[in-house]
Amino acid sequence: MKALVFNIAMVTGMSCLSAQGATMESRARTVLDLHAKEIQPLEKAVNLAWWDANVSGKDDDFKKKEEAQNKYDERLSDPELFAELKAVKSGLPQSADPILRRQIDLLYLQVLEKQVPPDLLKKITAKSNAVEQAFNVYRSVIDGKELTDSQIKKILKTSKDSKERRAAWEASKGVGPIVEKDLKEVVALRNEAAVKLGFPNFHALQLYLNEQDPDKIVALFDELDRLTRAPFLKAKADIDQRLAASYKIPVNELRPWHYHDPFFQEAPSVFEADLDSEYANLDILKLCRDFYAGIGLPIDDVIARSDLYEKKGKSPHAFCTDIDRQGDVRVLGNIVPNENWMSTMLHELGHSVYSSKNIPASLPYPLRAESHILTTEGVAMLFQKFSKSADWLRAMGVTIKDPTAFNETGRKLTRVELLVFSRWAQVMFRFEKALYENPQQDLNKLWWDLVEKYQGLTRPEQRNEPDYASKIHLVVAPAYYHNYLMGQLFASQVHHTVSKDVLKQKPGDAIYVGNKKVGDYFKAKIFVPGRTLSWNELTRFATGQPLNAEAFAEDLSD
Repeated sequence: MKALVFNIAMVTGMSCLSAQGATMESRARTVLDLHAKEIQPLEKAVNLAWWDANVSGKDDDFKKKEEAQNKYDERLSDPELFAELKAVKSGLPQSADPILRRQIDLLYLQVLEKQVPPDLLKKITAKSNAVEQAFNVYRSVIDGKELTDSQIKKILKTSKDSKERRAAWEASKGVGPIVEKDLKEVVALRNEAAVKLGFPNFHALQLYLNEQDPDKIVALFDELDRLTRAPFLKAKADIDQRLAASYKIPVNELRPWHYHDPFFQEAPSVFEADLDSEYANLDILKLCRDFYAGIGLPIDDVIARSDLYEKKGKSPHAFCTDIDRQGDVRVLGNIVPNENWMSTMLHELGHSVYSSKNIPASLPYPLRAESHILTTEGVAMLFQKFSKSADWLRAMGVTIKDPTAFNETGRKLTRVELLVFSRWAQVMFRFEKALYENPQQDLNKLWWDLVEKYQGLTRPEQRNEPDYASKIHLVVAPAYYHNYLMGQLFASQVHHTVSKDVLKQKPGDAIYVGNKKVGDYFKAKIFVPGRTLSWNELTRFATGQPLNAEAFAEDLSD
């Protein structure tokens, strides 16, 4: 009832403004005032409820999360609000304040997605919520024993027993059959919403909402496929030889459970130095705290608000969230002392510094966020790579047993991981695109066809399980994965710029430690603009060039 009363008041107010000959600029500011008064508090409530649910895994918290999302969706789905936004967007003159225009453009995209029947939005939220909770509470079981995500990954990284490895890999996929039915229903509901909005499917809608051209994204991924295919196959042949030798099996008997990661999205640890052993007795959190403080981007307040260690019911993954765009930034993690979690925490805390901690509070709320999901992923990916550098660790005060071997292995891993991840991102992008274009097809066949084509893995014989459904991103971050790979291009481009223009070093030598000029660059060139610039405008502003694969290709070279 309250919303209806407010809508009537808003329409009456708009009518009065029109009668008084109000300019489009004043109407735009009226809409933005509405956003500040009504929508911002609802966004904060959604973010807090989402955080609580992921930390606890409790039914009550997931119920509150769903309720908060429904209230938020209901407000944004108001057709009168959308009609006014549409009129203002099309009616703003060319001379209008660009900051005002940018806010209206972004708010229009935010509201557009919700212009479907409220019952449909609630169904999407309920189904998505159920699947997300199933992921969060799921734990792999082997021989009646429940294992954490970290324990499964440890088996896949260290065991030489193919039977044990297969059991761990299959257990990690066990969530797929649990969520498959609901996931397919979520896909159908999302497509239904997209079609009602005039789009062919949900994937196409999401690219539009994220200001990305579908044809250009496909063309970029085709280019990256050509760029990475030959060096990837060469690197994978070397990996396969090393893996097969370690398991004492022929190369042609290698299967997905032999590759150290459930999805082969990370490079197997097959090189000379054992990076994990160097982290076994290190305080990962202290290293992160000291590193970010040293470059002028302290994170003590983020750590104080975060939840960083494993516990029952909690999401087994990692993420960073900005609760209110007023500095309440938090990270969820499940730290164990190994290189993977060193990398992960550098990544998530990289997100945290690219947030309302460092984006100016003077920017209007709609612009007080990262330019785009690919730019924040790029910043996070840039920082995470230091976990594989002995030079970085020594600069941080850590004694390395054999720094030469560590660096050699780290360099190999960094390059191979770029290749491995780029091929994995091809699978995810093309799978989701095809999933939403034709959800009725044999999705498991589609999944393994893509895995074989882009990752070069051999599908398990006589297995027909919904392995695709075991990837949580399909639910919580749909049509998102391509931004990781585009973010990697951004990361390479920014790192090369920082190395050459700020530190006057070769990109391979730049480790940033203790240099506050690095933090100054990130603040001035990436953080301060917030969302005033689109992702490609920001890339040009920060590096002098639009997003391209030149620096990425240089990072791939032997």
